Parts: sequence; structure tokens; C-alpha cells
Amino acid sequence: MGADPRTALISDSIRIIPDFPKAGIMFQDVTTILLDPVAFKHTVDMLHERYQGTKIDVVAGFEARGLIFGAPLAIALGCAFVPLRKPGKLPGDVLSADYVTEYSTDRIEMHVGAVRQGQRVLLVDDLIATGGTLRAGVELVQKAGGKVVEAACIIELPELKGREKLEGLPLFVLVEKEGL
Repeated sequence: MGADPRTALISDSIRIIPDFPKAGIMFQDVTTILLDPVAFKHTVDMLHERYQGTKIDVVAGFEARGLIFGAPLAIALGCAFVPLRKPGKLPGDVLSADYVTEYSTDRIEMHVGAVRQGQRVLLVDDLIATGGTLRAGVELVQKAGGKVVEAACIIELPELKGREKLEGLPLFVLVEKEGL
């Protein structure tokens, strides 16, 4: 079985911005996928095909680009969507987790009660680099009593070894790219 031809269109739709957000970073900009409705649809469809028929109670998407891909996936799967946001963006009580990326230290937050005890959660983000963001998402879901069953990203930068931080959590990726 050969590679899915939709993957090439998705990959070709990703813009690379050199030296952003700091010198030496080759930023993988997935927002350009949104400019091509066919590529955007293929992205959501391929994620949906991966998870349809599985028991997913909640899709949790990371700010900002994980929100863009996670919300339509949750609709397609017929499950809840939970936004994982940067500090100060969610009203009310929140759970939080700190993490380190390839170029910063940050925090991610989730509403208290957004994930309930025993719920099966799929994490969605645009990219896995060092794995810090996804690891923080796992921590948040576990604090709430949920279970992360898999993580899904549009892009993986394999040379940064982010999978290792996931400690065996399954990771589904549409495109592998050279990053730094």
C-alpha cells in the first residue's frame, strides 16, 4: 500500500518561515493549509479516518493551531472539544501545567471539569518538536482524571525527539519535516 496522496498536498501547503520566532528556527506554518480548502479538508478527513469508530470522549486541542484542527475533528467524531489555552485566556477555575519548547518556557491551562474522571481523550496539536507541549497536555488530562489515548499532530520534527517525552503514548502524524 503506497503513501496517501493527500499527504503530499498537505505537506506542500505548509509554509516555512526562517528565523521565526528566533534565529535558527525554521518555523513550520500550518496556517497556510487553511488557505487551501482541499488541503484543510484532507487534513481533517485523515484525522477523522484515523479515529472514527474508536472510543474518544474528548478531543483536546492546543492553542492556537491545535484549536483549528481539533474542533472540526471533534464535530466529525461526535464528541466534546476542550480548548487547551495559554494563561489568562479561560474564565473561571483552571488546571495548569508548565512546559518547555524548543524556544520558550510556557504554561497551558484547561477548565476545571472540562475532562471528567475516566474520559478517553485525544490530544491534537499542529506540530510535535520537543514534546513539551503534548507532555503538558497529558499532565492536565491526568490531573482531571481522564486518560489520554493518543496524540495527533499535523507535523513531526523527528530530529528533536519529541516522541521520547511521550513515554510510549501513541502518536499519529500526517507529515514529517526537517525543523531546525
